[in-house]
Amino acid sequence: MFYDLIINKVPKNWQKVAYLNLKPLSSWIKDLNLRVSFLRSWLTDGFVTSYWMSSFFFPQGFLTGVLQ
Repeated sequence: MFYDLIINKVPKNWQKVAYLNLKPLSSWIKDLNLRVSFLRSWLTDGFVTSYWMSSFFFPQGFLTGVLQ
């Protein structure tokens, strides 16, 4: 894990429980913060009229659920 952090790579033990992403660690952290803030605002402010699809772990599953 330490070596992955040094070379700006998402550690393998984080990849097991996180969403799939090929970005370097610094961009991955920024993206994670955006996803968390989007979901937090959605929960606290109510439903939104449009969704940021990439904020979900599995957008295809979300679209299938909405269509059903």
